[in-house]
Amino acid sequence: MTFILGLTGSIGMGKSTTSAMFRARGIPVHDADASVHRLYQGRAVAPIEAAFPGVVRDGAVDRARLSAAVVGKPAALRQLETIIHPLVREEERTFLARCRQAGQDIAILDVPLLLETGGEARCDAVMVITAPAEVQRARVLARPEMTEAKFTAILARQMPDAEKRRRAHFLVDTSRGLLAAERQVGSILVALAGRPGRTD
Repeated sequence: MTFILGLTGSIGMGKSTTSAMFRARGIPVHDADASVHRLYQGRAVAPIEAAFPGVVRDGAVDRARLSAAVVGKPAALRQLETIIHPLVREEERTFLARCRQAGQDIAILDVPLLLETGGEARCDAVMVITAPAEVQRARVLARPEMTEAKFTAILARQMPDAEKRRRAHFLVDTSRGLLAAERQVGSILVALAGRPGRTD
């Protein structure tokens, strides 16, 4: 039985870096964001163009155009989610089936909005990637094309970090450097060694 560990955290907390640490240790990771990117170039193109005409360019969903079509429009965002979420879940189920077939002890679901969407119900435990607010802010605002307004809008969609930490079984604080984060990842894997996962 594969133990399913949900990995989540707010923007700028270090989720991608932490996921890479697990991958380097041979733990398979399903990246929901990467799944969306693939779908925007494949199966999601036609239904998204039908719902939001003009957002497809050169055969793929143009993320900037799509963002302009849904940001600040709750009904449009919900419509997009009804298209993309089932496709991402389908890819996730395929990933988990492969992990079980391969006899993987642990598999990770890297989902930015895991707790906001009730995704913890699909996991055996939840790991929250965290950092102090000032570290998060500095990281995010250093990104190209990021603005205060964009950052504020993103935070408004995400559960507060304190609430995520309260719901977590495990925490990884990425503010203390890569070596410290690596040690935390190692400790989590030791804690999970031999734990059975769900049977469904």
